[in-house]
Amino acid sequence: MSLESGSLKSILFALGANAAIAVAKLMAAMFTGSNSMLAEAIHSFADCGNQGLLLWGIKRAKRPPSPDHPLGFGKAIYFWSFIVALILFSMGGVFSIYEGIHKLHQTTPMTLPWLAVGILVFSILMELVSLRACLQAVNRERGSQGLWAWFRETRQSALIVVLGEDIAALAGLAIALAAILLTMLTGNPMFDAIGSIAIGVLLVGVAFGVGAEIKNLLIGESVEPQAREAMRSFLEERSEIDQVFNMLTLQMGDDVMLAVKARIRDRKSSRELIDDINRCEKAIKQAFPNIRWLFFEPDVTD
Repeated sequence: MSLESGSLKSILFALGANAAIAVAKLMAAMFTGSNSMLAEAIHSFADCGNQGLLLWGIKRAKRPPSPDHPLGFGKAIYFWSFIVALILFSMGGVFSIYEGIHKLHQTTPMTLPWLAVGILVFSILMELVSLRACLQAVNRERGSQGLWAWFRETRQSALIVVLGEDIAALAGLAIALAAILLTMLTGNPMFDAIGSIAIGVLLVGVAFGVGAEIKNLLIGESVEPQAREAMRSFLEERSEIDQVFNMLTLQMGDDVMLAVKARIRDRKSSRELIDDINRCEKAIKQAFPNIRWLFFEPDVTD
């Protein structure tokens, strides 16, 4: 799946949903005085910022190679995904925790609580639509692979962030709804403040969970294990190759760098050797279109 297809569609879907939800939550927080609703409004506005930065990252990743960046800028999407995960998620989470702790000592009664409940139910429905669109993109990529295994192995950082956002948003909405309902049932606004703290802890937890996965991509990771094995098998089945000694891959955003060290079958001339290598390079690029850089080293031993 390319960044321009599933990931981009998921980001735009999430951006539209979060923009509508953020405005609705903010209005509800102003009318009701709910701390949990304010925390959720901040969460949704942060999510809008997240999607904006991801779109910017995708745009930057498309820049062509330059003398200073000969392998291109594909990894830019990892940088911006990491910024989204750690800074915006954490800032929203830390503010929600602070706001909740502050209101524990200065609780004020909630007004128009049913308005807050209605907005939260609307938000849950919108987030479910956004999560469905994200899961459709994820399912197209992961195939029969389990969701957790996909999360640990995928190289699609934008999808990781959007999925984390959507899951955190639904969990946060559930917490806010429970906090407001408990406040309504007991008349104790402390539950609303506790809800704000819980949402903040949730956001910080998701920030570090998503950030840990993207960190590996930012440092440098190979392609997914299944793709790596498929590339190796493809080369080993080529008639021109006698043995594949070593193969290195590096995921560069939506593009892949592949370096191969192999023994070519005996040829009478260097020209025949070069022709065999060129045929192999052309064939594997056709079979795996995301391979942008390919380095082939013929040798007789590893």
